Amino acid sequence: MSTSSTAVAPRMSGDLRLRLSVMMFLEFAVWGAWFVVLGNYLEALHFSKTQVGTMYSLIPLGAILSTMFVGQFADRYFSSERLMAVLHLAGAGLLFWMAQVQDANKFTLLAAVTLLYSLAYNPTLALANSISFAHIPDGGRDFPGIRVFGTIGWIAVNLTVGRFLDIHSNQPLLLAAGISLALGLFSLVLPHTPPAGASTSAGGPAFLRAFALMKDFSFGVFFVVSLVITIVLAFYYSFTGQFLEHSGVKDVASTMTIGQFMEMCFLPILPWFLRNIKMKGVLALGMFCWGLRYAFFAVGHPWALVIAGVALHGFCFDFFFAAGFIHVDNTAPRDIQASAQALFSFLTYGVGMYIGSEVSGRVAQAYTDAAGNTNWTAFWMFPAIGVLVSLAAFLAFFRSKD
Repeated sequence: MSTSSTAVAPRMSGDLRLRLSVMMFLEFAVWGAWFVVLGNYLEALHFSKTQVGTMYSLIPLGAILSTMFVGQFADRYFSSERLMAVLHLAGAGLLFWMAQVQDANKFTLLAAVTLLYSLAYNPTLALANSISFAHIPDGGRDFPGIRVFGTIGWIAVNLTVGRFLDIHSNQPLLLAAGISLALGLFSLVLPHTPPAGASTSAGGPAFLRAFALMKDFSFGVFFVVSLVITIVLAFYYSFTGQFLEHSGVKDVASTMTIGQFMEMCFLPILPWFLRNIKMKGVLALGMFCWGLRYAFFAVGHPWALVIAGVALHGFCFDFFFAAGFIHVDNTAPRDIQASAQALFSFLTYGVGMYIGSEVSGRVAQAYTDAAGNTNWTAFWMFPAIGVLVSLAAFLAFFRSKD
């Protein structure tokens, strides 16, 4: 769906908007309830920074192993909303199991259960997008207004965690399990989204056709740059919580919602930016702000600069990932939409986050002395340089058709 079709596309019904908005709210509340503070919890259990990086890498590893497979099923065999229900109900049980493993000597068991959970949760990110794009009249106009409720869900749950729960305990995991159960049941009343492709005969299997989209040079550049950007994004997710806590922040979860508040502010006006500076300009701005955020963290003072770096997360996410999902929707043929969205999730939430989580853990360990003190300036300069290199390659080679 082209962003230029806004003037002629019909409006969404209130019922459809409500159901899709609740879906997005719960989808990101599940993730936000435990993911932000996992590092603080693991540190309290005396895991090393390398082990923290490994635990964070298990979530994207699930995207690598399962996202494309589930996208193929959603495109060919099963309705997307029923897959959402099954995966979130299974995820609720696995999150509850994760919360029961509190012995630091059982790292292997905790890692195994976390990997199983990641296999269930990761595909639902792409399914939520494909369900939305299948029913909204205009992706460029309507998707930001739906997706913003995911941001609101992330904010609401992190404020709840920060105010009422102990982030050094398993309470955030138990909260996530309850939300996952609620979303699994709610998925049964989502708009029916049947498989888009009836067979594999017209052009081959959907996931292979999605990979074939990268034959377009600019689309291939977009995917490669997205992969690299997500590698450096993992540094933020894995270690900002510890960075803030060691910098004197008492309420880490609530402080990090500043980025989501900014995301909530910018998402509704994303269509304006898409119309006026086009897709390439929007994506480039998002990447630039990513590098600026890491530079602020590397400087580390005054404190207002660090808070500005947290706030920039919302701008970065909107102008790269939300816009990126719209770009995929604009580019992919309708009968492989779920697989195309899954491919983008596979490369970003999957491969990129996996590599980035592993690398960030090793970089953090390398810059941590025997007394446990981390050189945060050196640590944050690593992803800042990575963003600048990616931005230069993107500006040189990407060509947008809008």
